[in-house]
Amino acid sequence: MTISIIKIGGNVIDFPEKLDEFLSILSKFPGKKILVHGGGILASKFGEKIGIIPNMVDGRRITDKETLDLVTMVYAGLINKQIVAKLQSLKQNALGLTGADGNLIRSEKRPVKTIDYGFVGDVKEVNVDLIEKLLFQDILPVICPITHDKKGQLLNTNADTIASDLATNLAKKFKVNLYFCFAKAGVLIDEHNDNTIIPMINEEIYAELKKENVIHSGMIPKLDNAFAALEKGVNFVWIGKAENLLLAAKGKLSGTTIEKQKYDLY
Repeated sequence: MTISIIKIGGNVIDFPEKLDEFLSILSKFPGKKILVHGGGILASKFGEKIGIIPNMVDGRRITDKETLDLVTMVYAGLINKQIVAKLQSLKQNALGLTGADGNLIRSEKRPVKTIDYGFVGDVKEVNVDLIEKLLFQDILPVICPITHDKKGQLLNTNADTIASDLATNLAKKFKVNLYFCFAKAGVLIDEHNDNTIIPMINEEIYAELKKENVIHSGMIPKLDNAFAALEKGVNFVWIGKAENLLLAAKGKLSGTTIEKQKYDLY
């Protein structure tokens, strides 16, 4: 069995028409699939209305107690249930989940080193059996980036990391493809020009582009997760626009594909 894990963020969630278009595409996406969503932009907007100003370091949110309450309400409540309701309207049976539901994802509070991230969790355990049971019943799990520590504490966890950790755990038993839906057409040489897309990428090219600051900020943890997933058995990772997801499923060059093989692109 092949499982596709698809991650979307605020560039889709923030725009109702884009979200509707994406969910229509997702309902037609072949095979067993899991949706992981973020929603940081929307959380920041809601927070600013009530005086909670986002504090970001290297694309990661510092999560104090007030911020944790905020992101739990926005991610696990508003966004997650809106997505599930829209999928049901498309005759795609779905179940919205946090990491606490069914003990799906256990994490540990990130230890304080140079930065105190607050109530941020690092994934330690994934309940593969639960996911397998849901998929075999043709239920699409819709997973938000809130996890738990099995001691009663919820933790904010990066959605890209959740998607990657789900993929690597499931890859021990199944063939897994990982799709990151992104605001850009893929990994670009010039972030302002979609025509500069890199169709395939390897670690050597990635290191050089980071050194030249072509790849920076939030793209760095995204690609770090991609390469880590490949090392742990994931079949391939794709990064591209949500509207090109079906093309990617058909093997069309519609974004950036990252595979374990080494490619000489220069």
